Amino acid sequence: MIRLTNIKLPLDHDDAALTSAILTTLEISADQLQSFEVHRRGYDARKKSSIVLIYTLDVQTCQDAALLEKFAGHQLIKATPDMTYQYVAQAPAVLAERPVVIGFGPCGLLAGLVLAQMGYRPIILERGKEVRERTKDTFGFWRKKVLNTESNVQFGEGGAGTFSDGKLYSQIKDPKHYGRKVLSEFVSAGAPDEIMYVSKPHIGTFRLVTMVEKMRARIIELGGEIRFSARVDDLQIEDGQVTGLTLADGEQIRSKHIGLAVGHSARDTFQMLYDKNVYMEAKPFSVGFRIEHQQSLIDEARFGDNAGNEILGAADYKLVHHCKNGRSVYSFCMCPGGTVVAATSEENRVVTNGMSQYSRNERNANSAVVVGIDPSDYPGHPLAGVEFQRQLESLAYELGGANYDAPAQKVGDFLKGVSSEQLGSVEPSFKPGIKLTDLSQALPEFCIEALREAIPAFNRKIRGFALEDAILTGIETRTSSPVNIKRGDDLQSLNTRGLFPAGEGAGYAGGIMSAAIDGIRIAEAMALSINNSQ
Repeated sequence: MIRLTNIKLPLDHDDAALTSAILTTLEISADQLQSFEVHRRGYDARKKSSIVLIYTLDVQTCQDAALLEKFAGHQLIKATPDMTYQYVAQAPAVLAERPVVIGFGPCGLLAGLVLAQMGYRPIILERGKEVRERTKDTFGFWRKKVLNTESNVQFGEGGAGTFSDGKLYSQIKDPKHYGRKVLSEFVSAGAPDEIMYVSKPHIGTFRLVTMVEKMRARIIELGGEIRFSARVDDLQIEDGQVTGLTLADGEQIRSKHIGLAVGHSARDTFQMLYDKNVYMEAKPFSVGFRIEHQQSLIDEARFGDNAGNEILGAADYKLVHHCKNGRSVYSFCMCPGGTVVAATSEENRVVTNGMSQYSRNERNANSAVVVGIDPSDYPGHPLAGVEFQRQLESLAYELGGANYDAPAQKVGDFLKGVSSEQLGSVEPSFKPGIKLTDLSQALPEFCIEALREAIPAFNRKIRGFALEDAILTGIETRTSSPVNIKRGDDLQSLNTRGLFPAGEGAGYAGGIMSAAIDGIRIAEAMALSINNSQ
C-alpha cells in the first residue's frame, strides 16, 4: 500500500473529495484506485475562518510498485509501513517461575496482556479494588468526603487514567508502532473505532471502565492471574537479584522477574524501594492549579464560527510560557467539557485532577496550569520531592477548610492579589466542593509570580483565558512522578536484577498511551530475560 500524508481538505468537504485528492496526488485515474483507508485525521485551526482537515491515507492501487518508484524521494508519498505487532518470544513449555507485574494501570495492564499473549501466565498484583468497586469508592469520596486510601482516583484497576479524559495520544517516538498495538487492543475491548485514526483520540471514564474489565477477562482467559487488594510491602533481594515479594497480608510470592508499574502516587512503595537500596533519583515535576472556563468560550476562541462542528468537537488547547524568573508555565491534562475532581490518595490532603466523559459535554473546560519544579527546589535525598508534594497538599487541605473541599479563587482576584469573596459567571465543578480564598498562600512565591505572568500571556493566545470570573482550584501536584527508578538498556533496575521499573511511577511515561507503550516494552524485556535464564 501507499501512504499519503498532509492531504488537506476544507472542514465541510464531501465524501468524494478524498477520492479526488488521491487521484490528483498520485496522478492516476479512478479505475486504478482499488481502496483506501484513513490512517490519521487532524485539523489546522490556526485560521478560524478557514479550518482545514489534514489526512494521512493508506491507498491500494493496481500499480503500487510503479507509483512508489515514480514518486521515489517524495516526502509525502511513501510505502505504508508494516505496523503489525510481532511478539518477541513465546513462553517455554515448562515455566520455572511465573513473572509478576505490580500495578494494573495502563502500564501494568498492557504488560500483563502481552505477557499473557506470549504464554507466560503472569501474576498481576493491584493494591486497589476492581474497577467498578473502585468507582463506587471514588464517587463516594466526591459525594460524602469518605476517603478509602487504597481505592480512589490513584489506586485501583485501570490506574489514574481511568478518572481522566482518557486521552490516547502521546508525543513519544514510537518506531515499532507499539501505539498501534495499544489502540487495537482498546478497540477489541470496546473502544470506538475512531481512536484508530483521529489525531487526538480519547475515550472518557465510563467507556474506560468497560474496556478495562474486558481486557482483564482476556488476561485471565490466557492463563494470567489478577489479584486485587494485594499491596506489595516488601521485596526479597539476594546478591542484587530480586527473588520475590511480600504482600501486605504476609503472603510471599517467589519470582525473579518482577515488573514495577505502580503509578506516580505509590509513595509508600517508593519508600520501601528506597529502603531496599533500589537505585533511584529525584526528578523534575510540576505544581499549580486547575483553571476552569466555560467550554463555549474556549470553542469560540479556537474555532470561531466553526464552534460546535461535530468533527471538531469540544475545543482543547496547549499553552506554554517562559517566565522572566526562569520558570516555565504550561497547560497540562486539558479536559474539554469536563470536571475538576478530587484526586488525593492520602488522608488530610487535597489534590486536583481533571476528568471528561467521552461526550465532553459538561459546561466547563478545565486544565492544569503548572510551574516546573526542579530537584534543586527540594534538595536532599531522592524522596524529597514526595515530601515537597505532601507539604503543598496538606496546606491546600487547610486552606480549603480541612474537610476535603479545595481552595479556589477567581482568576481576576488572583491576578490582583486579593481574596475572592463570591463567584461570578463560571461555576466551579470540583467535587466535594470549594472554599473561596487567596491562592497566593498555596504555592511558593516563585510559582505564584510565574503564574501571574503566564495567565495574561496565555490570554494573548486564547482570548478570554484571563477572564475575571474564570476559576482557579488548588492544588495540582501529581503531574508526574517525583522519582526516576533508573533502569538500563535491558530495562532492568541498574542495581537490582530482575526488577523492571516502568510507566509513570518509575519516571518513564506521562499519560495513558506512553504508559501502555512502556508496559509492552517491559513485557518484551521480561519475556526475553525469562527465556535466557531457563
